[in-house]
Amino acid sequence: MIPIWYHLNMKLINRNVDYSVRALAHVAALAPEVVPVSGMETKVGVPRPFLRKILQKLNKAGILRSSKGRGGGFVLARKPEQIYLKELINIFQGPIALNNCVFDKALCRNHKTCRLRSKIGALEEKMLAELGRITLRNLLK
Repeated sequence: MIPIWYHLNMKLINRNVDYSVRALAHVAALAPEVVPVSGMETKVGVPRPFLRKILQKLNKAGILRSSKGRGGGFVLARKPEQIYLKELINIFQGPIALNNCVFDKALCRNHKTCRLRSKIGALEEKMLAELGRITLRNLLK
């Protein structure tokens, strides 16, 4: 019998988070210049349709600021040391939760006493703390 852990497919960082980090690093590298979308897709290696959606979400979340029209584009709305990887993950994937029951979609009757859940919960707390320390500035080095 194959253990249930073999079937779990968990990605901590999905494609949209990866693309957002690439785009933000590019914009940060050109700061304080306004960075147009045209040409950005080839420089960051992100297909244009994905890039537009990602930039719009980052703008809506207050991480980027956009300007329209001739000479328009994007600039960082905050300093790179004030943009956290954990925040980007929340924007594009939702809250990180390793501590959901792996055996069923609903909470099982052993939810409060499950030893596995408490061990995973401790790992989750440590991981979230570490992700809360990683900034865009760290990723630019």
